[in-house]
Amino acid sequence: MVIEKNPREGDFEEAQADRLIPQADVVAITGTALTNHTIEALLALCSPGAFVMLLGHTAPLSPILFDHGVDAVSGTMVLNPHLAIQCISQDANFRQIMGIKRLTLLK
Repeated sequence: MVIEKNPREGDFEEAQADRLIPQADVVAITGTALTNHTIEALLALCSPGAFVMLLGHTAPLSPILFDHGVDAVSGTMVLNPHLAIQCISQDANFRQIMGIKRLTLLK
């Protein structure tokens, strides 16, 4: 199931998070929850036994998140800044950016 601020067909509305997240065994939260300041509320809704992931392009690869209830962080590490910036400056979409690596940190 997907819970969204701006739901598409088949998604659940944000207002239903209070009811749905506590029931989930696995919760995946996008890194955008950090930038839109909803991460604390979402983590508070997770049941103690749930496996909680923070993922996406905006997910910081920081183990400090493990201290706040996150079990896995999946994000992107820039290995070659010059190449990545070159791709971005040429209007590459995320999949076209070279010089990066997707990584997952586990608690």
